[in-house]
Amino acid sequence: MNLNVALVGFGNVGRSLAEILLAKQDFLRSEFHAVVRVVGISTGRHGHAIAPSGISLRTALDAVRFGSQLDGLHEGRPVQDTSSFLERCPADLVFESLPTNPIDGQPALDHIRGLLERGVHVVTANKGPVAYGYHELKALADKYQVGFFFEATVMDGAPVIGVGREGLVGTDISEIRGIFNSTTNYILTQMEYENLSFDEAVRMAQEIGIAETDPSLDVDGWDSVLKLVIMSNLLMGIDLRPEDVAREGIQGITLDDILAAIAAGQRIKLVCKSARRPDGSVESIVAPQRLSLNDPFAAVMGTSSVIDYVTDTLPQLTIIENNPSPMTTAYGMFVDMLNIVRGRHVTGSFEPIKHP
Repeated sequence: MNLNVALVGFGNVGRSLAEILLAKQDFLRSEFHAVVRVVGISTGRHGHAIAPSGISLRTALDAVRFGSQLDGLHEGRPVQDTSSFLERCPADLVFESLPTNPIDGQPALDHIRGLLERGVHVVTANKGPVAYGYHELKALADKYQVGFFFEATVMDGAPVIGVGREGLVGTDISEIRGIFNSTTNYILTQMEYENLSFDEAVRMAQEIGIAETDPSLDVDGWDSVLKLVIMSNLLMGIDLRPEDVAREGIQGITLDDILAAIAAGQRIKLVCKSARRPDGSVESIVAPQRLSLNDPFAAVMGTSSVIDYVTDTLPQLTIIENNPSPMTTAYGMFVDMLNIVRGRHVTGSFEPIKHP
């Protein structure tokens, strides 16, 4: 099969995905009889390029690395913005990795909605539209028989969504607990190991490139909230909204708090948790907690992440992802594409778990 794809967003994740697509060409042909051709790339700083005949990914990667525009790769009249790019690009599948909007998921939510309505597969690493529009977008994907996959939205490329909906089919997930934000986990780790203040640890995270100039999405708990909403809605069969989650970030944590916890045999972590109450409703919270050093979560340090499922058949299943990178996130998107190539979007295998 021939699959025309487009990349919307060509930052660290988008470029890593391009590298994977280049490296896996022979694998795709031999294992899936698939030829994947990139027919469009849309960026925030380097312009837009559409080429129905195909874009050289190596040329595009080199252009961005040297700070050049992608105009030389474009065929036809100029493209002004992302919306017009999506309307004109002849892609069967769009990889979307725009920056997350934690307030309402826009404009990516509208972009994805429009693509699904036109019968275009979507693979996204963007938490916002999935957290705010999962049920609507899933219904559109089902209606038009296209894929809408988002493994890379939670814990990068670790298959925590796939394990939940595939490996735990037929079980009742009563609790999801996790450390989902690598930036805050790194900050708390550096405060403890290096005796740094909160502000000093944030600056260190910014210097190594894992925290933005404005780190509020991470340190205020928004990123963790969005990821918890995604996992809860998908695997616990509920309709949770970000505003339903009790949220507290780590900006109030001091070095004294860190040292006091260690002295008491504990460690502070930003923990996400959704748990089913006896009446069937779900309570969801994101907040810093003092965990016993015997808790497996207390041993998850640096940029690593962890998720814990509590079910009626498996008392506790824990998955730890160690020190992810943009390549890890890109791999999650690549696997989603493979699942679409395999037709998993039309087999019913990825139906969300429904709780009575």
